[in-house]
Amino acid sequence: MIQLNVNGKAHQLDVAPDTPLLWALRDTLHMTGTKYGCGQALCGACTVHLDGAPIRACSVPVSSVAGRKITTIEAVDGNRVGQAVQQAWRKLDVVQCGYCQSGQIMSAVALLSQNRKPSDADIDNAMAGNLCRCATYVRIRAAIHEAAKTLA
Repeated sequence: MIQLNVNGKAHQLDVAPDTPLLWALRDTLHMTGTKYGCGQALCGACTVHLDGAPIRACSVPVSSVAGRKITTIEAVDGNRVGQAVQQAWRKLDVVQCGYCQSGQIMSAVALLSQNRKPSDADIDNAMAGNLCRCATYVRIRAAIHEAAKTLA
């Protein structure tokens, strides 16, 4: 049994230690907001927070995160930064297909939690690992700036 702390709740999971966190979240805990994209930590669709830092859940075994604080898109609106980011996303109509957006939002929240006044370069650097096939990058950057303004 592996104990995970996900979104502030303790969960006992009967999974193999090398099970990727993504599959524990999606298949065992039925938290489907975190998406599978590439399975190689290259696209960012599976981004979650581990102790506040963004990680790629598809490439992290559950045994390496046992007992640490995991936050998924399902709980990101539980803080002021998450609320500001999601509000900016809606206001600027960022989403097209939406598949990558949970990962995009998780990376944006991590950035704004550390840097409330990011430059374009800061945003580009923080978001570089998140791919969007719909190419909404300009709107994503604008939404991050919009969220930063509301947090100032």
